[in-house]
Amino acid sequence: MTQRVPVLIVGAGPVGLAAACALWQRGVRARVVEAQHSPHVGSRAVQLHAPTLRIFRELGVAEQAEQRGLRIRSNRYHLAGGRTLTVELGALNEPLMLPQEITCELLEHRLKELGGRVERGVTVTEVAPADDVVTVRADGPDGPVRIEADWLIAADGVRSPVREHLGIEFVGAEVPVNFLLAEGRIEGRPADDAVHYFLGRSGSVVFASMPGNRVRISAAVPAGHPLTQEGVQLLLDERGPGGLRVESLDMVNSFSSQERIAAEFRAGRCFLVGDAAHTHSPIGGQGLNLGLQDVHNLVWKLAGAVNGTLRPSVLDSYGPERLLAAEQIVHNTRQFLRIFTLGPAAARVRNTAWSTLESAGVLRRWFAPLLAGWRVRYPDPESSGRRLPAFTGHRLPAVGTRSPHWATSSQDPDRYRLLTLGSAGGDPLRRGRALSGLWPRLVVHSHVRRGTAGFVLLRPDGYVAASGRTPADWERAQRLLADAAA
Repeated sequence: MTQRVPVLIVGAGPVGLAAACALWQRGVRARVVEAQHSPHVGSRAVQLHAPTLRIFRELGVAEQAEQRGLRIRSNRYHLAGGRTLTVELGALNEPLMLPQEITCELLEHRLKELGGRVERGVTVTEVAPADDVVTVRADGPDGPVRIEADWLIAADGVRSPVREHLGIEFVGAEVPVNFLLAEGRIEGRPADDAVHYFLGRSGSVVFASMPGNRVRISAAVPAGHPLTQEGVQLLLDERGPGGLRVESLDMVNSFSSQERIAAEFRAGRCFLVGDAAHTHSPIGGQGLNLGLQDVHNLVWKLAGAVNGTLRPSVLDSYGPERLLAAEQIVHNTRQFLRIFTLGPAAARVRNTAWSTLESAGVLRRWFAPLLAGWRVRYPDPESSGRRLPAFTGHRLPAVGTRSPHWATSSQDPDRYRLLTLGSAGGDPLRRGRALSGLWPRLVVHSHVRRGTAGFVLLRPDGYVAASGRTPADWERAQRLLADAAA
């Protein structure tokens, strides 16, 4: 029997589960199928950056995540020779350490609260997109399954069968570095609320505390490095600060990684998210965060199209925006990897340069927000896809940047937010009331008595859709809303 659903999500990892929760919150009954017969286990991706934690607040799982995770207050860079650079991250940049299996547990529980569920043991065997429907064939626990969906989200991992069925190329190459990853208990470990980067002349090792008095140790190692407690101890002795002793290990393995980005993030009514769309070096803990930001970009547009408040054409921006975001993150992780795998001579130069940057405050002002993901930019569709400076005239945030930190969090994640600025009773306030009055289902307006007169139009996902002060800027905002409204 053929079953028709508004949205089919293939994959029940954290990205697929987050997409399902976000859609069910918006009244879209998304069906979730997963090839594995049991929930995902293991720590895997553990570092949730600040923009991702905002998504968790929207999904209603932030409080539980905080209770079960561990906040990181600073990054500490231990240089050869004994100097340590401490970068206090501040509330805007602090990540949360949370094993991926707990993230999945929290999201799946939330999905059940919202009325959804995961169908396990369902392996996709065919994807046939058409103009008005996507037909999926799968093998399920009770035999063959045929599903018709208005839209499909592929969250089925780096080896994505859906991506393969769609014929989308996964462009890139292997990263020529072998990594060791271990988790366990360490005697003499440094502060629990920091990630420690030991940047020695013979190599680097990253040491991060996790919930439950456990630590994660990761490093680039030569092929054949022993995957034993003795092998991990050797790394700490050679590259660490001294005085660290491995008490016990829960896990130790090695792995390689790839730098690949899908040639397209959308094929008709099908969208790629998470590892199905991109993969890269694990340095910096960006992977899961990048996938969850894919979801944050997509779901408000898709739900609006399904519910009839937005034109389906708003979905056209998903591919270009998230492709550019993936390119930025892959570029950043490539640079991180180079920094942490330098030879002895280059490592001395790096350490000297980092000391200078820390003294000037650059690591705190620039590098910490970069690691957190705040600097990811989207193209301006009216500027031939080019990314523009971060600010317009007089320091208004530019199109494609994240919402300014002085803008309070939205209480309505499904509507645009029009913030007018300046003194009470001025021209921006009058224009703002008129513009929001044209589309009350689409726009919520508020006035901020801040700076010189102007406005900022924020999308439901917190990115700047338009900003400015001139009549032409206001006309652009009105045109954008008119094009989006169904």
